[in-house]
Order: sequence, then structure tokens, then C-alpha cells
Amino acid sequence: MISNPVIWAVRSSVRCWRHRAVFKAAVQASGVSGCRWYSAPDRGSVPGMEAILARVVVPLPSYETRDKAPPPPESNSVEFINFYKSLDKDDKVDFLTKLSEDYGVDHKNLSELAVKLLDTQLRDLATILQVEDRLRYSLTPCYKQLLSHISRIEGGVKFLVDLRADVLEIIASKASESPHIRDLNGTLKSLLSEWFSVGLLRLERITWQSPCEILQKISQYEAVHPIRNWTDLKRRVGPYRRCYAFTHAAMPGEPLVVLHVALTEDISDNIQSIVREFATLDSEEDVNKINSAIFYSISSTQAGLQGVELGNYLIKRVVRELQSEFPHMAQFSSLSPIPGFSSWLQGLLSQYRKEGRGLDLLSEQEWREVERATDSTPGTPAVDSLRKLISTSEWMRSERLCSVLEPVLMRVCAWYLYGEKRRGYALNPVANFHLQNGATMWRLNWRADTSPRGVANSCGIMVNYRYFLSDTPTNSAVYLQNKVITASEQVLGLVSQFQKNSKL
Repeated sequence: MISNPVIWAVRSSVRCWRHRAVFKAAVQASGVSGCRWYSAPDRGSVPGMEAILARVVVPLPSYETRDKAPPPPESNSVEFINFYKSLDKDDKVDFLTKLSEDYGVDHKNLSELAVKLLDTQLRDLATILQVEDRLRYSLTPCYKQLLSHISRIEGGVKFLVDLRADVLEIIASKASESPHIRDLNGTLKSLLSEWFSVGLLRLERITWQSPCEILQKISQYEAVHPIRNWTDLKRRVGPYRRCYAFTHAAMPGEPLVVLHVALTEDISDNIQSIVREFATLDSEEDVNKINSAIFYSISSTQAGLQGVELGNYLIKRVVRELQSEFPHMAQFSSLSPIPGFSSWLQGLLSQYRKEGRGLDLLSEQEWREVERATDSTPGTPAVDSLRKLISTSEWMRSERLCSVLEPVLMRVCAWYLYGEKRRGYALNPVANFHLQNGATMWRLNWRADTSPRGVANSCGIMVNYRYFLSDTPTNSAVYLQNKVITASEQVLGLVSQFQKNSKL
């Protein structure tokens, strides 16, 4: 049973809503203008904005008629889409802010229903359940009905995906101070999660015979290892390679998430042998040389589907597909970049120097080797020399410098992946993705990506996340529930070295 203090608190909130409504009415009657409720300062709305919203966002049907009310005309959805597309960036912010504020949940009605639910706690169960259902229905934003109907017209789902991308950008840039924008984002995410559930997605293998439009988009969307030309693309969908994408019937011709796979004898330890090796471009696959599947790139193509789980399902579906094609295949692993490592390392070096702990990061012998290898000016702190070195890619051209920095960067990188956390989970987003899927942090690879981008992002280091299929459910559960990372002896050994040298 709900306690009396809780009931009194909710009833007080309802009185507050009533008083606020009376005050608002008084203000409007007095002719005072410029007062907006729960909104950011008005920059001056586009002419017709309020009229458009009043026309296309129809009131939510009453609880009693919710299943009988006729759907709004399709012209409402078309008018909304066309008007929105005609707006510039700032006007879109105003438009979405007004939509989320003025056509969201009826908070006054919601509070009154909450009090009614409390008052029925001593009634029979059927009455309580009915009031709960009314309360649940009252939580539906008025604009949700419009969004649902937009999804039913041609191109409507793609429009809503792009609309959510705009909403996410507004939130990230803080272009609107209205808290209702986050509610709009939540509603859109909920709808998209339903529409893009794994059962409604189609797994499609991309080959050189696929439509040109799809191939072009695969090339454009590749975010991990950019595709340089058509020959490069042909290699990535040719022999000893596989490219898969999830598609959806409501967005024909649009790959939603793309996974590139290399079929190899062993688990690859560098990306250049995968993306720049053209020797097998026109060769026939030898099944005896295919023992491993290397997931070397996975790219989400739609910003508006952020947070809608697709990539992890794609990997699982692809594993089943490859097992069917190659029953003997037993090794599944990623070869993953480590975005953000170099910038994190620069911050760490700055922090150590500020705290006067610069010499704690490396051993005395390693600092002397850094000084000799960089020909540091006498008196220049060695930590500054190391920071300057890491900020460029020139050191990769020197075997001496590579030899000096390898043990240092490998153990620091292992700590970054294993020890640096955000809310208890891996700080690195790629690590977090694979660990959630149940992969093992298996091996760090030195000079695995010597491209300028690879050196700038992660000092050329890459990591294998190994998928031991019998262990992935357990690994995923212990990571998600207990925040425990499953890692190999190599990774744990490097982490231990970092802790010892860094005196943590």
C-alpha cells in the first residue's frame, strides 16, 4: 500500500499545476506577452509554424475512443515533412522545440490521474488496473501519433531517422535549452527500436554484382578504413573477403550497418595486409586457407539510429552465415582500431607532469633511452620530449624510436583499454562494443596500422577482440552485470607492467 506522505506529495503537485494554470490564464488575459512555459528564449518563429503544428498534430483521442478514432489524413504527414525540410538549421531547432513543448504530454491530466490511482489503492484489482491503464495512456505525447503516421508513408521512416539525427545534434550542441527535446528524442528512439528490431531486418551480402547504388553507399559510409577507389572496393567484396549489411524494407537501397570480414589462415595482426593486399583480387578462394574470420570494420550508416542495437546482432548473424559456408571455421576475431588512445595519452602525460610524477610513467632506463633517441635539449623535461614525439608520426620512420617506445606504448595502451572506465565500463567505445557482445580482449598488436590515421589515433596499435562462441554469453553477462572484462594473459601481463611502472 502506498503511504500517506506520498499521496499528500502527489496531491500537492496537482494543486501546483492548477495554480500554475490559473496564473498562466491570468497573464494571458492581462495582455502580458513574451512568457513561454518550459522553453528557451524565442528567436522569432517562422511565419506559419504555429498554424502548421496546430493543423497537422491532431489531439490525442480520449481513452474511451483510442481504438475507434479515425486516423488523421495522410496530407498531414506530407505537409509536416515538406514544411520541416524547407526550414534552415536554426528554424528547425525552434520548430522541434515548439513541437516537443506544446504537443507533448498533458502534465496536468497526468498528475490528476496519478492522484486518482493513489485513491483507488483500497479498491478492487480490476479498478486499479483500469486506472493504471488510463495513466499509461496519458503518458503518450500528442506528437507520437503524428510520428507513427509519418512512418506509414513512402520515405517516412527515412525522414524520421534523419529527424532524430537532427534532434541528437540539437542535444549535443545544446542549441535548445528545453528539456522537452530529450523527451522527443526518447519517443523517436523507442519507435525506431520497434521498427528496426532484428526480426524485421534483412541480412544482405554485398558483392561486386550488387547494385551500383549499394556499392557506392558502402564506399561512402566506410568510416573505419576509408575506401580509396573502385579497385579498392572490388577487393573488399571479392575473394577472401565478405561484406554484409542489414537492410530494412522501409528504407530500400539504404544499408543500415555494414560489416567487413577478411577470411584468413590465422588471426590477423595488422590491417595493411587486409585493406591493401591486392594479390588475390582475381584469384579463386582455397577453402583450405580459410580458418579464421576477421571483423575488421563495422560502420553504422544512420546517425538517427544511434542507441538502436544493430551492430551486435549483425556480428552474430554473420557468424552463423560463415559457419554455414565454412563448417570447419573455428576462429572469429575482430581487428579493431583504438580511437582516442593518442589523445588520452597526451592528457595522461600532461597530468603526470603537472603532478610532478613524470618519471613514474616510465622506468629510469626507458626515460634515458627516450632522451637519447630524441636528442633532447639539455634541461628539457623528458616527458615534454615524449609528448612532442607522440604528437607526430615521424617516430614511426625510425626503427630505433619504435624499439624504444614499443614496450612503453603497449603497456600504456593495455591499461587504457582495460583499466580506464566510464561508469564502470570500458572508456574506449570500440572496446565497450565488443565486450558487451561477449568478446575477449585477446591481443594487442604493435605497428598494426601504420597509416597516418592509425598512428594519429592509436600510435599504430590495434587490438583483437576474440569471439570464443561457447563463452560469449557468459562473458557478456559478467561484463554487463558485474563490469568485469575478460582478457587474455598477454593483455593482463601488459596491464600488470603498467601498474608496476606507473606505481598505481
